[in-house]
Amino acid sequence: MVSVFIDPAIADDARRNRLFAGDIFILSPTAGTRALIGLAREMLEDAFAPHSPLSIHESKTPEEVATILGRIKPQFIHHPECKRIIPQIMLEHGIERDKLYFDVPRLRSAYPSHFLSSGIAYAFHPHRDTWYSAPMFQLNWWLPIYPLEPNNAMGFYPRYFDEGIKNSSETFNYYEWNTTNRATAAAHIRSDTREQPKALQELDPVTVRYLPPPGGIVLFSGAQLHETVRNTTGVARYSIDFRTVHIDDVAKHGGAANVDSRCTGTTLRDYLRASDLAHLPEELIAQYDDDTATTERVLYFGDRLLGNSKP
Repeated sequence: MVSVFIDPAIADDARRNRLFAGDIFILSPTAGTRALIGLAREMLEDAFAPHSPLSIHESKTPEEVATILGRIKPQFIHHPECKRIIPQIMLEHGIERDKLYFDVPRLRSAYPSHFLSSGIAYAFHPHRDTWYSAPMFQLNWWLPIYPLEPNNAMGFYPRYFDEGIKNSSETFNYYEWNTTNRATAAAHIRSDTREQPKALQELDPVTVRYLPPPGGIVLFSGAQLHETVRNTTGVARYSIDFRTVHIDDVAKHGGAANVDSRCTGTTLRDYLRASDLAHLPEELIAQYDDDTATTERVLYFGDRLLGNSKP
């Protein structure tokens, strides 16, 4: 059974344990989240001016929108304000910044399904982040930028949290994805041919959609099965998500149970410490790595490519 907590008074250790057991937290907007979505709104509205980002699909072609997104999404990911604001959000939720590591915040878009749903605006099929080489202790923070509607939000499949399903996660290697697929996202306009891990069985329908206000947070385990709801509204949806890991969970190999993930590689090199932007210690990452890390294109914090991760 999955429980949903709304703004509970709970310590961070207890909250993480609940999340690893499959529970979901809904958190109200804070000064930090308002600043983060404010930055995103400013960038979107400047980029699409004089048109509204919410109805841009009525004014521009999918190719034109993909080109604009291909410019502003990386700008948002690497904006210095994001690295200042996310640690502030952690403080607002009682998290020790010297133990908390975060990755780049992604600016997401979901347009009416007839318009643009691939590549730079990929509409995610049902998936767990752990099928994409995420660690079992990863937590996902998801914030809408504008008001949501039920048919342009995210959908969750809570019954599958502790139930393995047939999937193709064994085909996914994080380092190979970084090398061959990530940089080509903006080129996939009408369809997306990049191979991604998917469910290989029929699933019961989505049963839950959470609709926090702009700047509110849906906080959930990376092991939760979730998807981009097919946008049947006439309004585009924009959101921000970022991920965190706590060094205590890294050190003790904590987190949710792995019921069906078989991917290779690890995303742990993407994370920066909230207190000083240091990377996780390499000796801890090595405990989760495999021989596929010998690639020359191991990803660090979004898109800074360094040399071999192993000596």
